[in-house]
Amino acid sequence: MGPLQWGDVPTAVGALFAGGAAWFAFQTIKSQRQQIGEQRQFIGEQLQFMAEQQQNLELERGELRAAAEDRRTAQAKRVHMVGRKAGASTDGQGAETPNDHWIVEVTNESDAPLHKVEVWFGSAYVSAEVYEWNALWDRARTRGGDRLMQLVDLIGAGRVVRFESQHFSSAVLHNNPPVVFFTDGNGARWSLTTRGNLNPTAQQPGSSPPAE
Repeated sequence: MGPLQWGDVPTAVGALFAGGAAWFAFQTIKSQRQQIGEQRQFIGEQLQFMAEQQQNLELERGELRAAAEDRRTAQAKRVHMVGRKAGASTDGQGAETPNDHWIVEVTNESDAPLHKVEVWFGSAYVSAEVYEWNALWDRARTRGGDRLMQLVDLIGAGRVVRFESQHFSSAVLHNNPPVVFFTDGNGARWSLTTRGNLNPTAQQPGSSPPAE
């Protein structure tokens, strides 16, 4: 081995330190990249968790809204109305006369009373006669129990009331189907058709229905 060339020592030491610095910088960058990757993964997991939480909250809100809607409509959905045309008969010469009026039976199958109950035929005709009724009575029966006002203040749980229209011509009878209006135990006003269409309404008790 030849004598040590002292002039090469600083160069070697500098190269060693440079290599160490480069290795340290590489390790630092590698560590930072790993940390950034872990942070991105963590953020992604948190975002996914938040999205799942938001979805769960929306589902819970939907369920709460549905439950509230069920409570709001629970009593109204247990009110039933059956309407039929009546009056057809045979005259003295054997000719058949057409139906000329509506008969409507309103049944309160809920556990609470209904208030301010009335039946309108179209938007211009209110009931001509109103009677207490019994679901077991024959429909052919011409009269029910006590006669009531056109605007029935209260129909108790399980009770039936029969509403009859005035006598109409065939065209008027056909063009003015019955609609029952009532107020439930929570003070909400509803309309119900013979087809079972139940809707909240702005109609005020004793006044004609608002225009469609």
